[in-house]
Amino acid sequence: MVKFPKQIVLDHGSGGKASQELIEGAFLPFFDNPLLRDMNDSAVFEIGGVKLAFSTDSYTVNPIIFPGGDIGCLAIHGTVNDLAMRGARPLYLSVGLILEEGMRGETLEKILTSMQRAAKEAGVCVITGDTKVVPKGQVDKIFINTSGIGVIEGDYHIAGQNAKPGDLVLINGTIGDHGMCILSQREGLGLETPLESDTAPLNGLVEAILKVCPDVHTMRDPTRGGVATTLNEIAKQSQVGIELWEDKLPFKESVLGAAELLGIDPLYLANEGKVLVIVPKEKAEDVLAVMQAHPYGKEAVVIGEVKPEPRGKVWMRTQLGSKRLIDMLTGEPLPRIC
Repeated sequence: MVKFPKQIVLDHGSGGKASQELIEGAFLPFFDNPLLRDMNDSAVFEIGGVKLAFSTDSYTVNPIIFPGGDIGCLAIHGTVNDLAMRGARPLYLSVGLILEEGMRGETLEKILTSMQRAAKEAGVCVITGDTKVVPKGQVDKIFINTSGIGVIEGDYHIAGQNAKPGDLVLINGTIGDHGMCILSQREGLGLETPLESDTAPLNGLVEAILKVCPDVHTMRDPTRGGVATTLNEIAKQSQVGIELWEDKLPFKESVLGAAELLGIDPLYLANEGKVLVIVPKEKAEDVLAVMQAHPYGKEAVVIGEVKPEPRGKVWMRTQLGSKRLIDMLTGEPLPRIC
C-alpha cells in the first residue's frame, strides 16, 4: 500500500526509520521488483552468465572540503564501497555534477583532482557523466551523484538477509570518525585533538577478506545512521538478534570526548571507511588476521555476536554485565553528513 508522509523533512534522508518508511511506503510500491525489494547496498543480477552489481548514491555533504577528504573522494569511495559490500570488484563509475553559479574554479579543480586520485586508488574508471549549473542559491556549491557497476567473480552470497546465529561481527577500525569530523567542522568545536574523516575505498580490503573466507554472510558499510542503525537493518533483514560487546567497541578518545560533550551516542555517527563483516565463528580468526594486515584494517576487532533471539533487535552487553537496547535511529542528528 502506498503511504506518503504529509511533507518531506530532513529526517527522511537520514538512513534511519524515517528513510525506511519513505522508501517502503512511497518509493517501493511504484518501482517494486525482486531486485529492488532485496534492499541491499547494491543490486545483484546476471547478464549473459556474468554476475554484476550496480549501485548509485548522491552526496550533499557540508562542508564540501573537510579534514581527511572532500565531497569528491567521498563520492567515489561511497559507490566503490557499496559495490564491494556485495563481493563485487568495482569497474566503472558515472559522475553527475550539479554546480552552483559562482562556484570558484579552483574549488572545482581541487574536488575533481581528489576524485581522480580516489578512482585511481580504487582501480575504477569514470566512463560517463553529466553536468548541470543552477542559479546562485538554488544549490549549495556542489552536489554529486555517482553510479557504479562491478563484477562478482566468486560464488559469493553476501546480503543483509544472510546473518546466522553464532556468526561473529567484525569491524575494521574506530567508529564515528567521519560523522564527528563533519560535526566539529560545521559547529566550530575547536577540539584540542583534530578529527579526520575515515573516508576510504574498501574494495581492496574486501578482496583480501574474501580470499580467506568466501562464505562471508553479510557485509555493510555503516554510513548514515552509523553502526547502530546498520546492525538494526541487518537484524531485521536476517530475523536474528545481534549482541554488541561494549568493552570491544573501538573509538578514538577524541570522538568519545566530543560525543559526550554534545550528548550524542557515537554508535549513530556516520562512517565512510568502515565495514561491518559478519562471518561464521570458525572463520573469524582468519578474517580478523587478514583485516589487521591491510592498511584499512589495522585496528580491526570482533565487536559482537549474532543470536537467534530476540529477532530483529540489537543490544549492547555493557561492561557492568547489563544489557541495553540499541534501537534504529529515527532521524539523523546531523543532516548532510555525506
